Amino acid sequence: MGDDSGTFAAHRRTAGGISFTDVGEGPVTLFVHGVFTNGRLWRNCVRLLSDHRRCVTVDLPGHGHTPPVGEPSVWGLADAVGAVIRELDLRGVHLVGNDTGGAVAQVVLTREPERFASFALTNCDTEGNFPPPAFRPAVWAARAGLLRAGAPLARLPKLAKQLYRTGYQNVSAVPDDVITDYLTPILGNPGGARFTAALLSSMTPGQLAPIRPLLGACEVPTAIVWGTGDIFFHRSWADWLVDLIPGATGVVEVPGARLFFPDERARELVDALEDHWKR
Repeated sequence: MGDDSGTFAAHRRTAGGISFTDVGEGPVTLFVHGVFTNGRLWRNCVRLLSDHRRCVTVDLPGHGHTPPVGEPSVWGLADAVGAVIRELDLRGVHLVGNDTGGAVAQVVLTREPERFASFALTNCDTEGNFPPPAFRPAVWAARAGLLRAGAPLARLPKLAKQLYRTGYQNVSAVPDDVITDYLTPILGNPGGARFTAALLSSMTPGQLAPIRPLLGACEVPTAIVWGTGDIFFHRSWADWLVDLIPGATGVVEVPGARLFFPDERARELVDALEDHWKR
């Protein structure tokens, strides 16, 4: 999991005020990350795919290189992704989401399903599990105004890695600069901390209910790739998605993988995605 900051810097662009990287040529594959990360979560997937696919990795508002713009909610984040898609006029898109980015991707898909050739979700929020119980302490801390108290962690990546221990199997292998990039826009920036606090505070279990009938009518071919070692998103939520989305055919398990396995177990995810795209 080496440093990619130089490798992908030349591929960074902005559309509708939203920062993203655009690497490679071929079928468009758009990756959406969750809270407390950014587009670099997908760096290892991009390395494996960009020789034959066009890989677009978005930095959601308040994360990575995108400032805290728009409404701090899943709807506002979906607006941001949609702005990139429309400004680039992307069609035949293969959409991939993880964590909160999976919830965002669900909203994006249901708004303009005609733009998408396929859909894939890894461990992510769903109606009824938004936020997941194991993440609620972070929501309570945000509502209590405690995020800014964590500002020093943005400068202490080895200590900050303890925050990510539940999401990674081997967080010590994640480059220090990746952790710094994850946390600096959120904890090291007062505006970013306020935006993230509002975003986390907006999360409620029923918030995604309006898109349920739209997902229930979605025929876009859908892959559900799920790590089984995740404390946030139990395998039962993968089954819930398969039961809901007509285009989903089953669950591909990644045994023992945790929330951020798209980073540390990218090969297994890419293999599952390649199989999905072939079919």
